[in-house]
Amino acid sequence: MDLFIEKLTGTDEKNLYKFERENRNFFEETVPTRGDNYYKPEVFKKRHAMLLEEQAEGISYFYLIKDENGSILGRINVVDIDMTHGIANLGYRVGHLHTGKGVAKKALELLLETVAQLNIKQLKAMTTTNNMASRKVLEKNGFEQTACVDEEFDMNGQKLKFVHYIWNSKDSRY
Repeated sequence: MDLFIEKLTGTDEKNLYKFERENRNFFEETVPTRGDNYYKPEVFKKRHAMLLEEQAEGISYFYLIKDENGSILGRINVVDIDMTHGIANLGYRVGHLHTGKGVAKKALELLLETVAQLNIKQLKAMTTTNNMASRKVLEKNGFEQTACVDEEFDMNGQKLKFVHYIWNSKDSRY
């Protein structure tokens, strides 16, 4: 499957909203919920506009993972960019119909090529102990586990912890 990542635009709102609604239950199996408000059309529209503002300011970049037909397969984001130190946080999610097909792995590869142009030297990522697929994607793309938080939280009746990862660019001094 051919796929690419593309910066979020204003015209993506409707399709992204549909993607998020269709995948809500799937996402909430492995990541904490965004809450019911997130899925109200007026709230989603406002949040979408806020993401575009953040992107325009250069403090975050939001990408959609798309196939050759332009359909949204997932999202991958670089957020909370500290330009002074070249450090940012990574987040991603792939829709339930596209998991297990290498979509997240390939999208992260593409993103890592892109972050060099953004002068980002280090990416931090976090996932849950039960999200083995995400942990594998990170590790296959050169992320190293740095910590597993001792504090447990309850999600869907499971006691989970957060697992932290870091990726350093090859020319990084970290």
